[in-house]
Amino acid sequence: MQIRTNSIQGYKEKTIPFTILSKDEGSRSLAIMLPGAGYGTQAPLFHYATGLFLKRGVDVLQVNYQYNDPFYDSFSMEEITKAIIHDVHEVMDQVISTDDYDHFFFVGKSLGTIAMSSELKRDNFLSANAIWLTPLLQRKDVSDAMISCEHKSICMIGDADPCYKEDRFKEVNENPLFTTKLIPDADHALQYKDDVLGSIDILKDVVKSMEQWVDGI
Repeated sequence: MQIRTNSIQGYKEKTIPFTILSKDEGSRSLAIMLPGAGYGTQAPLFHYATGLFLKRGVDVLQVNYQYNDPFYDSFSMEEITKAIIHDVHEVMDQVISTDDYDHFFFVGKSLGTIAMSSELKRDNFLSANAIWLTPLLQRKDVSDAMISCEHKSICMIGDADPCYKEDRFKEVNENPLFTTKLIPDADHALQYKDDVLGSIDILKDVVKSMEQWVDGI
C-alpha cells in the first residue's frame, strides 16, 4: 500500500490536508471521498468504501477538511458553502495537475454533496460516477444538481434523516441515471436510534449496495 499525504491552502488560508491511497501502481482511476462535517474519511461508510475501491485497483483520495473545527465557528452556512466548494476545487486542481487519472468516482456524504454538486460540473469529470450518501436534499443547489445530473449515480438516504425531502427524492428517482435506496427509519448517520445491531445491518446493506453498483458500471 502506498500512502501519499499533502495539503493545500484553502479558504481564508486554512490548511486542508488530503491523502491518496494506492494499492496498484499506475492506476488510472481515482475515487474521491468527500465526507460530512462530523463524519470523516475514517468513519465506517468511508472506511469500507475505501477498501472496496482499493480492492478493485482504484486509487482513493481522502479530502480531510474539518468544518467542525473552531476556525469555522463564526462562519455562516453560506460561507461554509463557499469554503467547501473552494477547498475541494483546489485539492482537485492539485491532484489533477500531478497525477494521471482519466476515470473518477465521487463519494460524498452530507456536507460533501455540496462540493460534489459543484465538481461534477467541471469538464474534467464529465464521465465521472457518483455515490450520494445522505445528500442535503433540502438544499436547492444539491437537489437540483442531482435531478439534472448527467452522471451515473447511486443515492442512499434514510427517511428519518432531516435532510430527506420526499418530493425532491421522488424527482431524483425519476432521473434514469440514478439508482436510489430509501432506508426506512434510518437517520442522518444511516443508523437506527438506540439499535446498534440494526445499524450494523444498515452499514452492511449500504456497503453491499455500493459494491454491486460499482461492479455494475
